[in-house]
Amino acid sequence: MLLEVVDIAKSFGSVQALRGVSLALKPGSVHAVLGENGAGKSTLMKIISGVFPASSGTIRVEGQMVHWNRAEQARAAGVSTIFQEFILLPNLSVAENLFLGRELRTPLGLVDRQRQREESRRILARVGLDLDPDVLTGRLRVAEQQMVEIAKGVMRDARIFVFDEPTAALGDREAARLFDLIRQLRAEGKGILYISHRLPELFELCDEVTVLKDGQFAGHFAMQETTATELVTTMVGRTLDQLFPPHRTGGPGETVLELRDLRTTGFAGPVNLAIGRHEIVGLAGLEGQGQIGITRSIFEGHAPETGEILFEGLPLGHAGPAGGVAAGIGLIPEDRKAEGLFLPLSVARNIAVGLLSGKGLAQPASVPAEDIAAQIQRLRIRLRDAAQAISELSGGNQQKALLARWLVRGVKLLICEEPTRGVDIGAKSEIYAILRELADSGVPVLITSRELPELIGLCDRIVVVRDGATVGSFPGGTSTEEEIMAAAIGGQRA
Repeated sequence: MLLEVVDIAKSFGSVQALRGVSLALKPGSVHAVLGENGAGKSTLMKIISGVFPASSGTIRVEGQMVHWNRAEQARAAGVSTIFQEFILLPNLSVAENLFLGRELRTPLGLVDRQRQREESRRILARVGLDLDPDVLTGRLRVAEQQMVEIAKGVMRDARIFVFDEPTAALGDREAARLFDLIRQLRAEGKGILYISHRLPELFELCDEVTVLKDGQFAGHFAMQETTATELVTTMVGRTLDQLFPPHRTGGPGETVLELRDLRTTGFAGPVNLAIGRHEIVGLAGLEGQGQIGITRSIFEGHAPETGEILFEGLPLGHAGPAGGVAAGIGLIPEDRKAEGLFLPLSVARNIAVGLLSGKGLAQPASVPAEDIAAQIQRLRIRLRDAAQAISELSGGNQQKALLARWLVRGVKLLICEEPTRGVDIGAKSEIYAILRELADSGVPVLITSRELPELIGLCDRIVVVRDGATVGSFPGGTSTEEEIMAAAIGGQRA
């Protein structure tokens, strides 16, 4: 056995994060670890990666017992971890990030930048990425940053690879390249531990799965001998058909937002789109086809090259996010940690930002504490108390805190870019119910998502975008992934 984890427990003070968890990783296999946020997956992976030691239990690598207190020890033993959260420095180039801390040197001891560029091109090509090694990492798209993070992990000649939500920020093409890479690693006899909330990719890629629940072992399955329903039921105690709320049976209501012949910079366009007061509308398409440009034009007020945006019947003429907020538009961004959350601040202060609207972050007296408490209870945000740092919450609870920010303010339109990125299935169901409740109450929702099943299951209508143009519209619930992808790749313009 390549890796054996036996009866692992981990406590943080009085909190028991793991109790008696065991798994075994075979060489030449991909082993999924599945569970809700807070089930203990990340804690287990950090123990395997040497980020912190277990309170009790045993770890063996190729039969040899190991004791790690630092990540460097695990890396030296052949464990390479690609965490969901990027560990990249935005002001350094791609090559500098790849070789940070292990720079290549000339005979004189200077950094050999030319050789680093050449090696970077080779490493990036292995993960299917065509990037200039000299470009600053901070200028890359989120999906490109994720692939650089993956390249950074793969360039180590490791025996065991840990992938923590590697496709959360990837489109279909990048994900396909990653899967090819993982299959190559498996063929080389490497062992891969794979964490993902996307069940279809587990069935496509993995050989076996261990399910955790509440910090404990809940089940082990061979992927060929189990079903998605069995895994979901083991993990959260409900079936897949209970994941999405029922679609609205009434009409869309009066038009709240309308985009007329909109063309955004860098795309052919045009976008023609209307959203009714009671609708959830999804933007579908291949990665980088202008979906985010559309949402940011609405929220940030970027002047389109041509066309106009009407909100509640009037031209939307604001400039900048503050104007969008003042107009009654809320945004949950694609990268919540970089663009949405104030990580050093408390949960309460992060929610209160929605009410401050440019007044600054240091005016807690102007925010009704009872309103914040009511939203925390309504959205079932799991936390110690409202003063807890938001950085300590799971991804799903962070996402619900962002929702609470806009609910406290009472927005008239909510835009969600990747509403459940890095969120477990249980929290997904709760977020879907909240968005449905908003639309039913008269607050339309516009979402982008890389997950077609999410768009089909949640949205009343799915609008396909290709090269910044709307090229098709499909009803939610009854459309198929094949129909939507056909339009995204080469359908007729609507």
